[in-house]
Amino acid sequence: MEQVLTHSAQLGQILATRRRAAKLSQRALAAKLAISQNRLSEIEANPGTLTVDRLLGLANLLGLELIIQDRPSTRRPSKTEW
Repeated sequence: MEQVLTHSAQLGQILATRRRAAKLSQRALAAKLAISQNRLSEIEANPGTLTVDRLLGLANLLGLELIIQDRPSTRRPSKTEW
């Protein structure tokens, strides 16, 4: 699955969906991250508070990878001749 993120709420949805697909409860995943189930619930609901380290830890445990790349150009070349 490839997903382009445009806002943080999408990240929470992706993490929760991936966790459920892996058949992991919040409690089980939280234990692997050494955090409380309540904290994981907060992260899924409001991922804007995640640190990069925590995000990478979650991604690794859920079999995801983060890729930072240049955004494709959406500008079309001008057909006007000068």
